[in-house]
Amino acid sequence: MSESVPNRRERKKAARRERILEAAIALFEARGVEDTRVGEICERADVAEKTFFNHFPSKAHLLREIADAGLSQLLERVEDVRKRPGTTRERLAILFQSLAAEVQAAGRMHRELINEFIQLGQRQGAEETRRMHAAFGALIREGRDAGELTPDHDDETLTELVLGAFYTLAFDHAHLEQHPIAERAEALARLLGDSISKPPEDGTSGRTEEPR
Repeated sequence: MSESVPNRRERKKAARRERILEAAIALFEARGVEDTRVGEICERADVAEKTFFNHFPSKAHLLREIADAGLSQLLERVEDVRKRPGTTRERLAILFQSLAAEVQAAGRMHRELINEFIQLGQRQGAEETRRMHAAFGALIREGRDAGELTPDHDDETLTELVLGAFYTLAFDHAHLEQHPIAERAEALARLLGDSISKPPEDGTSGRTEEPR
């Protein structure tokens, strides 16, 4: 009997935390992060402000957790794309286009969330940096094993090139009001494909019709 008490308390604590996260996401999407107050999150989640701060030291910490969950989803997407049939060029096109479509469909909070997401991924020495590098690096290594990639540059350099393009796309969308992310994603994926692919022996461009 005594063992069930802490378990029940932990479940209630986890449920309150989940309510706070769900309320915050709904309000962030409707109003944006800056225009949402902690008190409004608490009212929607039906918790006291003290309870909020027991779980999150600040609204910024809450946003960081949401961004971290978004990072995990991105890594899962990279892994899913890596397992798909096709060339590395085709996989990059699919990855960049699908990410652009998802961002376009996002609510008002997406710009602030993307900015936090970029900071998570670019912190030097952070676990998030290693996870991002490993995910994109696996995509590059598979292309190398398949004999698709240029011999002029090593895997580390090609991984950093793809990651840099991804961060540039995300940064521009987060900070430019009128940013054609779908068009830029397609162009960047095409540029990456040209840059990392081994030149065909017949001297042609080697391009294939990009997947839609």
